[in-house]
Amino acid sequence: MNKQDLIEAVSTQLGHSKRDVTDVVEATLNELKRAVSRGEKVALSGFGVFERAQRNARMGRNPQTGEAVKISATKLPKFRAGAEFKAVVSGAKKMAAPAKKAAAKPAAKKAAPAKKAAAKKAPAKKAPTKKAAAKKAPAKKGAARK
Repeated sequence: MNKQDLIEAVSTQLGHSKRDVTDVVEATLNELKRAVSRGEKVALSGFGVFERAQRNARMGRNPQTGEAVKISATKLPKFRAGAEFKAVVSGAKKMAAPAKKAAAKPAAKKAAPAKKAAAKKAPAKKAPTKKAAAKKAPAKKGAARK
């Protein structure tokens, strides 16, 4: 699932427009990035904890030459899954079915009976399928005989 799939699933589940859900998802991710980059710990109950980790400077080796190389210190994001998230992934706990938003019914008015018309449905569009890149087989080298 990528970001667009997530946005579509949430908009369908909540009955909001994709534009509104996109704005909410983008704002959430931006705030999460800002907080973690400032060194704050972001804990989402039942999901997990995002935090910034520090990697110290160290010596490494260039695998081609064997030469010693200094690797500088760096900061990187770290995620620890929460207990509920782990339980759902392992299958120990089932997810609750998504609650569908009930559509509000407008006040009943006496209206003329609706005429029956043959509704013509447009054919449903299929989602584009992702094709794996074709891999070329290495060329076979034949033994040249003289």
